Amino acid sequence: MLKNAVALVTGGASGLGRATVERFARAGYNVLLCDLPTSKGNDVAKELGEKVVYVPVDVLSEKDVSGALELAKSKFGRLDVSVNCAGIAVAVKTYNFNKKVAHKLEDFQRVLLVNTAGTFNVIRLSAGLMGENEPNADGQRGVIVNTASVAAYDGQIGQAAYAASKAAVVGMTLPIARDLSTQGIRIVTVAPGLFNTPMLQALPEKVRAFLAKTVPFPQRLGEPTEYAQLVQAIVDNPMLNGEVIRLDGALRMMP
Repeated sequence: MLKNAVALVTGGASGLGRATVERFARAGYNVLLCDLPTSKGNDVAKELGEKVVYVPVDVLSEKDVSGALELAKSKFGRLDVSVNCAGIAVAVKTYNFNKKVAHKLEDFQRVLLVNTAGTFNVIRLSAGLMGENEPNADGQRGVIVNTASVAAYDGQIGQAAYAASKAAVVGMTLPIARDLSTQGIRIVTVAPGLFNTPMLQALPEKVRAFLAKTVPFPQRLGEPTEYAQLVQAIVDNPMLNGEVIRLDGALRMMP
């Protein structure tokens, strides 16, 4: 385990991101909790203690992400880990034949911008700061973890935009690992299945119970803490690189 590491987590105010921030803080990391100004990021940071610093960040803003990285350097002197959890979703069919209405192009573009371009924006800028670190015995300077989804492989009805955005995150993992290999920066993507996040908590209890039964084993929704546990394992295992790991209880989504 890295000691006194500095981590940046986007989408850190809730769900998978918050669980990751909490785990890192317990491990003794200094953590930059990045989330939108409208989020509860400041309250979460205060709740988690002095190891956690909230930074308002829109992942599509170069200025915001660069500002967070400048804070990491000025306050902590470095950046060791960057975790991308920020993301959005829409549920719209490609074409609604009953209403004779097509999927809005701007909605499709927005999901791709936030989930794919936003993730890449954080990756490309984080890598620059990580590259300034002194390498360890393996030559490692930093670790980047992305969040995709099982929808990248078996997206459901109405998930064209979301599935496309997450498939793009999957697809760029290996080439980025190759790009950054000369500087000793690893990159791994996690593809979660059905997790007990605010997005699913908003659904009726009957729906959540039904979804849980679609998971072969364990037959329940995943907990954000289990995602965070995998992120920590990725950070700690130097041979994990350029890979996408499904974290889904053997789930294969129905149409």
